[in-house]
Amino acid sequence: MKYRIFGKTGLAMPVLSCGLMRSMYSWQDVPDSRIPKSRQQELAEVVDSALENGITHLETARGYGSSERQLAKILAGYTRDSFILQTKVGLDDDPDRFAANVQDSLDRLGQKRVDLLALHGINDYRSLWQACRPGGCLAAARRLQEQGKIDWVGFSGHGDVQVILSAIAHKGDGGFDYMNLHWYTIRQRNSPALAAAAERNMGVFIISPTDKGGMLQNPPEKLCELSGSLTPMQFNDLFCLQRSETHTISVGAACPGDFEDHLKMLPLLEDHDLVRDIYRKWGQAMEEGCGYCRPDALWRKLPPWDQTPGYMNIGFMLWLYNLARGWDLLEFARIRYRLLGLEMSWVPGNNGACVRRYDLTEIAGQAGLSKNELTAMLEDAHTLLGKEQPRYSVVDEVSV
Repeated sequence: MKYRIFGKTGLAMPVLSCGLMRSMYSWQDVPDSRIPKSRQQELAEVVDSALENGITHLETARGYGSSERQLAKILAGYTRDSFILQTKVGLDDDPDRFAANVQDSLDRLGQKRVDLLALHGINDYRSLWQACRPGGCLAAARRLQEQGKIDWVGFSGHGDVQVILSAIAHKGDGGFDYMNLHWYTIRQRNSPALAAAAERNMGVFIISPTDKGGMLQNPPEKLCELSGSLTPMQFNDLFCLQRSETHTISVGAACPGDFEDHLKMLPLLEDHDLVRDIYRKWGQAMEEGCGYCRPDALWRKLPPWDQTPGYMNIGFMLWLYNLARGWDLLEFARIRYRLLGLEMSWVPGNNGACVRRYDLTEIAGQAGLSKNELTAMLEDAHTLLGKEQPRYSVVDEVSV
């Protein structure tokens, strides 16, 4: 295993982390007596495999149902200095209630302290306020730190890059020590957050790079061909880890075998030429498919969803449209598209079903398009991505 110093925390972080959402038994916190022995054994095998391979960072969350409670029994069999433990606790208007929830998570985990606590769900400016206001959840977390219950405090979220940048820049109550970030080959919109975090010497943990990075556990044939000797998943791992700001990426393992392909890419961590060559091929395919070398090429030229007619999330829709056309990530794009309009803070805004109702002349001009071109693209995207299919479970998005 390779290790990197996790920013200002000084922790020796393995470049692969063990994310424990997929290996839990239930989305509900259930008593030990209700957890089948077979499911507890499955989780034990995942943790054992991780630690045997030097994957010493174990990441769970209060919102992962039975995960914390199940993990307690397993960790009892290891010395405390043999693993780095992270949990995430959701924000609350009441900082005292947030602190009580952190204590409850510690009790579930059977631990007196955690190495890393993430304030879970900085997805918008309201949740940013819950975290960072004077006397808010961050202040409560720092009090717990003073009591020896937390070593380092970070945040996790799905927010727009401007929300993330605001969290990074926050200095009150010591600011944040690290962050859990969505940043992958397919979605580089959060690149400014990587640079900003590096300036603050923050730890950077890339979360869900495989599934939210395009469902690369089941990649389309096109990406397999473009990735040559690597799987698309291995290429994406390397692409993320070759950013100097990145310290670790999550492997959401449901069974011990899920680590194997990720471990196989480790000898190639310094092979920048290989990664550049594959990325060039991906870029060529994207340009041939939709006219842009990156799927998010137009996103930065478009206003945020809450400043568009009908609250349409145009940048997000065109990003998904390009993923489907350029890299054949149709299933992934459809799943994400169907989350629009459900008032989820991590996928905000509406889809393009009613695009004809609005005058998009000014917005189109900002993106270098005519009104008719933009309208046609959004209509085509809705036709391609908005088809009725079995509903994707919202709980699959809670942790990502």
